[in-house]
Amino acid sequence: MALKRHKTGKKEKNDEGMMTVSGHLRELRNRIAVIVLVFVAAVVFFITIAPRLVVFFQEMGTRYGYEFVFIAPQELLMQQFRLAAICALITDSPVILYEVYGFARPGLSRNEKSTLRIALVLGAFFFCVGILFAYFITLPFMLDFLISLKNDQILLGSIKASISIASYLDFVLLMFIIFGVMFEMPLLSVVLSRFGLLTPNIMKKIRPFAIIIIFILAAIVTPPDVVSQIMVALPMILLFLLSTLLCRIFYKKRQQKEEEEEEESEEGTE
Repeated sequence: MALKRHKTGKKEKNDEGMMTVSGHLRELRNRIAVIVLVFVAAVVFFITIAPRLVVFFQEMGTRYGYEFVFIAPQELLMQQFRLAAICALITDSPVILYEVYGFARPGLSRNEKSTLRIALVLGAFFFCVGILFAYFITLPFMLDFLISLKNDQILLGSIKASISIASYLDFVLLMFIIFGVMFEMPLLSVVLSRFGLLTPNIMKKIRPFAIIIIFILAAIVTPPDVVSQIMVALPMILLFLLSTLLCRIFYKKRQQKEEEEEEESEEGTE
C-alpha cells in the first residue's frame, strides 16, 4: 500500500530538489484561492457597511451645499455593491502583491527579497497617505469651486445643484485612486532602481515630458481654474522630483555594490 501511494502521489520536487511543473501549478492554484477568498470575505464585509460608507462620502459634499439624488430605481443599490467591490479590491491588493511575491520568492536574491518586503509595507502606507491627501486637501477645494459655479450672476436662482450619487461617488473614488497611485511614485522609483531597471539618466530625459503630462492630467481631472490645477499638479511634480532624487541615490548604491562584488571576484580568481 505504501508503495502504491508513492507511485500515485504527485511528486512536488525532482531529483535535483527543484519544484516540478505540477508543483508550481498547485502552488499557484493555492495562492489564487487565497486571493479570491480574501476578496469575497472583504466584499461581504463592505456590503454590510456600504450604506454607512455612502453617507460618509455624502457628508463631505453636503458641507459644501450639494444635494444628492439617484435617477434610476436601482442606482443607489448598485452603487453600494460597486463601492463594496472597490473597497474589497483595495483591501485585497496587499494580499495579491504578497502572494505574487511569495510565488516569485525562490528566484529572488536576498537583497531583492528584502527590497520587495519593505516595498509591500510602504506601498500600502503611501497609498493611504495619498487618499488622505485627496480627502483633506484636494477634494474640499475642488468641491467648493464646482458648487460656486451656480452662484454666477447669470445662473443665480435658475440651476439647483442636485447631483447624482453615482456621478459624485465616481468623482470621489477617481480622486482617491489618482492620488493613491501618485503617492506610490517615489517607492516605485526606489524598487526599480534597486533592480537596475530605472536609471537617473532615464529620469532626467523624461522629466520635461513628465511635467507636461502632469499638467495635462491635472487639467483633465480638475475644474478649469488655475488653483485646482496647481493643487493637483504641484504635489505630482514634487513627488516626481523626489522620485528622481531617490533613483539617483539607490542606483548609485547599486553600482557601488556591483563594483565591490566585481573586485571581490577578481581577488578570488587571483
